[in-house]
Amino acid sequence: MKIALMDSGIGLLAATAAVRRLRPDADLVLSLDPDGMPWGPRTPEDLTGRALAVAEAAAAHRPEALIVGCNTATVHALPALRARLEPELPVIGTVPAIKPAASGGGPLAIWATPATTGSPYQRDLIARFADGVRVTEVPCPGLAEAVEHADEAAIAAAVTAAAALTPDDVTTVVLGCTHYELVAERIRAAVQQPGRPPLVLHGSAGAVAAQALRRLGSRPLPDAPATGTLTVLLSGREGALPTPALAYEEGRILQAVSPAR
Repeated sequence: MKIALMDSGIGLLAATAAVRRLRPDADLVLSLDPDGMPWGPRTPEDLTGRALAVAEAAAAHRPEALIVGCNTATVHALPALRARLEPELPVIGTVPAIKPAASGGGPLAIWATPATTGSPYQRDLIARFADGVRVTEVPCPGLAEAVEHADEAAIAAAVTAAAALTPDDVTTVVLGCTHYELVAERIRAAVQQPGRPPLVLHGSAGAVAAQALRRLGSRPLPDAPATGTLTVLLSGREGALPTPALAYEEGRILQAVSPAR
């Protein structure tokens, strides 16, 4: 089995690690875009062009599925990616976990990039899946960039600022950017209120990994031999995981696997 994942940067690590845990025997192709990152400030047309190039670089390695490990790219580029690559290559997008989070009744907060916060896309998800639940949209300026560079001081400042915008009584936080899943426990520590029930965090990585296996008609085999290889593409060029990836457990898990043959 070979599964590809794409993003501008290391936000795809959470979904990649989830795939690795479910299928240690799967070969993984990670297609990043250091030449074009960050994608967030780009126009939808420009972002779509970058995403198509990164996806096609991954597709050249003949994976059986492609995961778009980025909320922003899913919003803007998923239709174009599917039009270009499916049905030969199934494409799985990443959607904020608003539906499962709202099922707990709330109140909930959605942490997302400033571009996503208040967007028609996110508002539509709230209207469809969180009707009747009190939802606070929390913009997190600089957090994805800080995580991308493993800048501890910037991460701490951005998390503190977003936590200050999060109501004290929230029971659940949706991590609406894949980068945020890499610092989930720091977010939990910043938002958790003394004497309140344990905060519930909802990311997308586990669901996306499971959906990729379903699209392939495969099942999780977490006890399979850890024989999967790792190929890293940097704007189409073969390379290594960016150094900041190794600051996170998800990146260190991938470093332990064998390189591509």
